[in-house]
Amino acid sequence: MVIRLRPATADDAAQIAAIYAPYVQGTAISFETEAPDADEMARRIAKTEAHWAWLVAEAEQDGQVLAYAYGGSHAERAAYRWSTSVSVYGAPAAHRRGLGRALYTALLGLLRLQGFHSAYAGITQPNAASVGLHQAMGFELIGTYPDAGHKLGRWNDVSRFWLPLQARGEGPVCAAPPETRTLAAVLATPEGVAALAAGQALLQA
Repeated sequence: MVIRLRPATADDAAQIAAIYAPYVQGTAISFETEAPDADEMARRIAKTEAHWAWLVAEAEQDGQVLAYAYGGSHAERAAYRWSTSVSVYGAPAAHRRGLGRALYTALLGLLRLQGFHSAYAGITQPNAASVGLHQAMGFELIGTYPDAGHKLGRWNDVSRFWLPLQARGEGPVCAAPPETRTLAAVLATPEGVAALAAGQALLQA
């Protein structure tokens, strides 16, 4: 099966919603309790692409979306705007095929080029597969929120992971970085094309 990575569009919303629904309905991996429908997912894709990045892994033969990853808002207040929270989800057919690593390689490279400074991920515990993926991508465990959310009849801990995307400024005071760029602007550059290709290359190795 030939799989390609590409930016998500609204046309992918129904397939993405179908991948995500089991995580909402049957696990505490997501703290949502109502699975979003295709219209809501299309709205989320549009909002994300306006500021961050959303990618899908698609089977070329039939256009089936097997997995997706995205960066989004870490927090709403203005000083957080150079931080991003990232997530990756896959359909059962995508497990153990390297799609998460390929998607994250491309996504993190694009977010770095967009000008984001830090990437964060929250992982409901226990989840050894997700912890392993994030650590393999260079994320560092920075703490755990005990009893962060109640779902499926129990309290669930959430561990927070951090990945620096840019070098930290020297000294206690530094100038604010340039404002971030859109995904479309980055993909219009050779560096952006190369970042997407770096994830794709992992699927062809």
